Amino acid sequence: MRFVWGIGVGLSALVLIGGPASAQSQSNSPAPPPALTAEAIDGSDFEDWRAGADARAKAAEERKAAEEAVRKAKRARDKKAARERLARLPKPKDAPDPFLVRVQTLLDRAHASPGAIDGRDGDNLKKAQIAFREMRGLPLDGGLDRALWDALAADTAKATKTYLIYPEDVNGRYEAKLPADYAKLAKLKWLGYRDAVEMLGERFHVDPGLLRAMNPGVDFKTAGVPIVVPDVGARAEGKVRRITVDKRLGELRAYDEAGKILLIAPATIGSPDTPSPEGKMTINGSFPDPHYIYDPKKNFQQGKNTRKLTLPPGPNGPVGSMWIDLSKPTYGIHGTPEPSQISKTASHGCVRLTNWDAAELGRLIEPKVTEVEFEG
Repeated sequence: MRFVWGIGVGLSALVLIGGPASAQSQSNSPAPPPALTAEAIDGSDFEDWRAGADARAKAAEERKAAEEAVRKAKRARDKKAARERLARLPKPKDAPDPFLVRVQTLLDRAHASPGAIDGRDGDNLKKAQIAFREMRGLPLDGGLDRALWDALAADTAKATKTYLIYPEDVNGRYEAKLPADYAKLAKLKWLGYRDAVEMLGERFHVDPGLLRAMNPGVDFKTAGVPIVVPDVGARAEGKVRRITVDKRLGELRAYDEAGKILLIAPATIGSPDTPSPEGKMTINGSFPDPHYIYDPKKNFQQGKNTRKLTLPPGPNGPVGSMWIDLSKPTYGIHGTPEPSQISKTASHGCVRLTNWDAAELGRLIEPKVTEVEFEG
């Protein structure tokens, strides 16, 4: 059975088919984060992280001041001295932090989605912290403080688990090379994951780069190999009666009939050129593995493509692996081929979630009953 839908003012109709240191001494520099082993993640401690974060913040301030001194120096001798002082300062290390991996995993397990677990401090993590505070009745300000950590740590289960790579994981329906051009995508039969790393990353809500970092030496091409993954826990339970989409915050919230929050997730919501809708509407239904119909006459033009195209389904399709249809024609809530970019880029009018958050939401909605309201 086929269903034809649209995707906002900038996306097209869908055919949906149900389916599958200091300057004097580097001894004062902040220590780099420990290795991303299961032991490091599960044994990470708030006080150690706080001390390390404070040291990194101090080092960043020292480096910023040294860079400013270089800019302000007038004489060549002074500029040379300022540059030498700057060169002695340690460069910041851009690496995932095992404690933040643990925090993100626990937030995800509480259904306050941080988006893709990446072990880094970003906007989606901050939004998830606020969401969790609201869900637990904590003050909304304070960031990642002791009160928030104590509430998270009430979940005493480990943040990681061991997963054994299966033959079907290795021999999946993968598409190693996916072109950006829609006309070329339309010639394919399936817009699948590029490899097992990407697939397993989505299964365990983790950025592929972090998944590799957690499993050094693993090629993800051999069955029977154990790997370490985040333990994101059980699915949310209940029925979603109401959804709010906050365009200012870039966030979606799902409530049950009693007003309890069942799920909060970061979202990409429209853009200045192709804004999301206004007001209230209902959900017609949820549809996995949607085909995507590109029609430049109705929506936007992609590249040099001027004719209508039908793109096959798959998690790397323009709307990912889930479409939740709204009663306002051409609009929906859907997945994405780029989960790391959620709430960081614009959409073509619809509400974009990670594939796993979209799938979770699609399982909890009630067709013709669940209401959606756009705010902000």
